[in-house]
Amino acid sequence: MHRLLAAVLAILPISGWAAEGERITVTGEIIDTWCYYSGVMGGPDAVVGSAHHTCALWCSASGIPIGLLTEDGTVYTILKLGAQDNATGGDTALRLASHTVTADGMHYARDGINYIVVEEVVEDLGIVNLTHEDYDVVPSFAIPEPKE
Repeated sequence: MHRLLAAVLAILPISGWAAEGERITVTGEIIDTWCYYSGVMGGPDAVVGSAHHTCALWCSASGIPIGLLTEDGTVYTILKLGAQDNATGGDTALRLASHTVTADGMHYARDGINYIVVEEVVEDLGIVNLTHEDYDVVPSFAIPEPKE
C-alpha cells in the first residue's frame, strides 16, 4: 500500500494542491458566524455590535468560528488569530468579540468563501457598532436579572 501511495504522489503535481494566499490588511467587526449566517437571533443588522456582544462571547467560547465582517458586507472566516493556536474560544477571540479591528494576514478564497489567517491585529477600535440602541440586546435573555 505504501508503494502505491508513493507512486501516486510521485506523478501528481503536489504544488498545485496548495491554495495561493494573498497578504491583505482589512478592517471590520469580529462577529459570531453562527448567528450571522443562520439568522437564528435575527437579521444581519441585529446580530452585530453591542446588541449581540454577549451571545458572540458564548458562541466563540463554545467553538463557533469567528469572522471578520467588513463595511461592504464581506465576511472573512478567521482560521487563526495572531499567535493563538485556536481562533475560537481563546482569550484573544473573546477579548475582541464585537470589536472593530484592522487585521493584517493572509487571505484565501475557496468555493466563494473568504478565509483569513490573521497574523497581527494592527488596530483595535473596541465596540463601535452601538446596535443595542436599535435592537436592545439579542438575545434579550443575555442580560441577567438584577439582584435585589
